[in-house]
This record gives sequence, C-alpha cells and structure tokens, in this order.
Amino acid sequence: MMRFAVLFAIPALLAGCVETTTVDGTTTADNSANFDAAVASIGCDLKFESDYLPVELQTGMSREDITKLAATKVRRGHAVALQGGGIRSTVGVCAPDAQKKTG
Repeated sequence: MMRFAVLFAIPALLAGCVETTTVDGTTTADNSANFDAAVASIGCDLKFESDYLPVELQTGMSREDITKLAATKVRRGHAVALQGGGIRSTVGVCAPDAQKKTG
C-alpha cells in the first residue's frame, strides 16, 4: 500500500516544478516576467489603484491574478510587503543594487 502512495505522491510533487500554461496560452513564467516588467514601469511599487490599473493593462491579467502573483512574489522573496499594504518588487531593475547604479 505504501508503494502506491509513493507512486501518486511523486508526480504531484514534481508538478510544482513544471511550467504550466494558462487558459489564454501564456505560461506562468510569462505572466511572472510580464508582471515584473509592468511593476518596474510604474516605479516598482504596487500599492494604489493608480498602480494596479496600468499593471492590469500591460499584463492582461485580472486584479485577482495580479494580487495572487504579488503574494507569490513576496513568499518567494522577489518582492517585499509595504507597510499599509501593497508590495515593492525587488527583482530586475527594481532590485536594490540595480537602483543604486541608476539612481
């Protein structure tokens, strides 16, 4: 019985490592990269309504999807939570060391 449990557990664990395709044909990696670029274009902070709207337009993602992805970015260390809500991206051009070079 234990062998059967292991046989079912291994594919389930590996599924988290595989890039998945969304309904519109983009991959989760595409969505993540598009999100990073869109957040960078608005100054790296995603906090106010005026921040979310351009990110929605640039990525084609819904507010719910953006909120979920932002939470995932914080969990993975690719963003930090801001006091009072919202996030600050810490990857790419938004990385603290990248901002020192350009700022």
